[in-house]
Amino acid sequence: MRGCRAGRARACQLQRRGVRQNRRVPVHLITEPDDERIADYRALTDVELRTRWEPPHGLFIAEGELVLRRALRAGYPARSFLVDAKRVDQLADLDTGDAPVYAATPDVLREATGFHVHRGVLASFRRKPLPTAAEVLATARRVVILEDVNNHTNLGAIFRAVAGLGVDAVLLSPTCADPLYRRSVRVSMGEVFAVPYAKLEPWPTALADVRAAGFTVLAMTPAPDAVPIQRLDPAQRSRAALLLGAEGAGLTGAAMAASDVRVVIPMRRGVDSLNVAAATAVACWELGRDDPL
Repeated sequence: MRGCRAGRARACQLQRRGVRQNRRVPVHLITEPDDERIADYRALTDVELRTRWEPPHGLFIAEGELVLRRALRAGYPARSFLVDAKRVDQLADLDTGDAPVYAATPDVLREATGFHVHRGVLASFRRKPLPTAAEVLATARRVVILEDVNNHTNLGAIFRAVAGLGVDAVLLSPTCADPLYRRSVRVSMGEVFAVPYAKLEPWPTALADVRAAGFTVLAMTPAPDAVPIQRLDPAQRSRAALLLGAEGAGLTGAAMAASDVRVVIPMRRGVDSLNVAAATAVACWELGRDDPL
């Protein structure tokens, strides 16, 4: 085991006999977690660190084979791939372009990333420039607008619901979480790549721009005097912009005042409201239930 740190026996064995090669690009074995070639993947569980690192450096991390394939199909350029050495063949059919493929043992992956990479496949991608809110609205019929939604799990689930239930785009207040953060991408099952999104600012005055584009801004709230969503008239439903706030706090007073109609999902058994992701799914289904499939 000469030349290898203690505890790297498995990596050394792989190095001696050679990692199986991707048909298009050689696979580079990583034996040390602090190898600078995999700096993109360091400390993936540190949300604050990753938030400071990823957007400013124009990158994001995709976890799992299905998600990274969807990112490639959506046209995101790959920077690199990092896989469990036993899973290299899963990428054999991919056109990885100029992006290197790195392989490591589970122990090295865990030390580098900060968690057990049970899906065994990670990739670093370059971000694409975001469209403007005006560009998104110009081609949309229904949109979801989010205020202060900073839980990555909820955000990913919202994007998955939006993609599956016929809504065309998502607009985000400046304080929303990053849709391309690893957990959001994973929870969305890569659907975040399929849904156009943009920042809506200045907030909340830019809601007037949504209205000027021909949308009815529907503020979701559990308030007892709100209109049950199933009772909206056809004009309010046809070009709807669903406005939802953060879990617990809900919409701010300023956002509520800038909306056209306050809307509620009727609840039973004393439950006052749904989780924001669940509420988004129910509301999107209701607004699109008469659409042809």
